[in-house]
Amino acid sequence: MVRFGPAGNPDAFYEDGGKSSTQMPSWVNSIGLNAYEYQCSKGVKITQPTAEKIGDEAKKNGVLLSVHSPYFISLSSVEEEKRIKSVDYIMQTLNAAKMMGAERIVVHSGSCAKISREEAVVLAKETLKMAEKASIEAGFEYIKICPETMGKINQLGTVDEVIELCSLSEMFVPCIDFGHVNAREMGSLNTYEDFKAIVDKIENKLGTERGKHFHVHFTRIEFTSGGEKKHIPYDDTSFGPAFEPFAQLMADKNLEPVIICESPGMQGKDALTYKRIYEECLNK
Repeated sequence: MVRFGPAGNPDAFYEDGGKSSTQMPSWVNSIGLNAYEYQCSKGVKITQPTAEKIGDEAKKNGVLLSVHSPYFISLSSVEEEKRIKSVDYIMQTLNAAKMMGAERIVVHSGSCAKISREEAVVLAKETLKMAEKASIEAGFEYIKICPETMGKINQLGTVDEVIELCSLSEMFVPCIDFGHVNAREMGSLNTYEDFKAIVDKIENKLGTERGKHFHVHFTRIEFTSGGEKKHIPYDDTSFGPAFEPFAQLMADKNLEPVIICESPGMQGKDALTYKRIYEECLNK
C-alpha cells in the first residue's frame, strides 16, 4: 500500500479546531490520508505520555507514523564531538519513535562545505555505524533510519550519496526528497524516465525491498544557483517537480513508498492531491 500524509500539522488542522498533535492521526484519517510525520526538527522534546497518545491514536486510525530528527544533526561534521552528539540526537529520535510506535525516522545527511564530498561520505558512514551499534544495543534495531537527499549543493545528500550511506545495512532506508533532488540538480525531474532512473538505482544498489518501500518527501521547491531556496504549495507551478510522472511510475512498478508532503501550511491538502493523482494513474 502506498501511504500519503503530511509532515507536521497543516493550517487546515488548526482551522478545523485541532489543538494538539495527539489529535493529528484522527484528523489525518478523517480527510482520507494514512501517514503522518511527527517533527522533532528543533529538538526531541516530546513527552512519553504525548508520544504514547499519538501512537494509540495512530493505531486506532490506521495511520503509519514516522519521525523527523533534529535539523542540526551533522553526520559528516569534521568535529568528532558534533558527530558523537549527532548520534545522541538520532538515539533520542529513535526513542521518541519507539514510544509512539513509529517505524521510521528521517535524518539529514550533513554538510560537505569544508571537505571533499568523498571525505564527507566517509565521515557520515562512520557516524551511521556508531548510530547503528547504539541502536541495536538499545533495542531500536527494528526502526528504520532514513538518510535524506538534501536540496542545497554544498550539503551531503545526492541520490548516489544517500544510497551509499544506506548500503551499510538494511537498517538504513533512503528518504528520497524529490523536491530536493530537483532543486540541487536545477530542475532535473521532468519526465517518467527521470524518476525511473532514481528508483532503478535504488533497486539495483539496495535490493527489491528497499526499492519498493523507500521513504519519500515530495514538495515543489523554488531553487537558485545554490540549490533549494524554499518550499512552495503544489498549485504554484513555477517550480517542479510535478507529481504525475512519479505517480505513474508507482502504479506501473507496484511501488509502495510512504509519501510525506512538506508544502508550507498546505501539506494536508497537497498530500490529498498526490493521492488523487496516484489513484487516477492506477485506474488508467
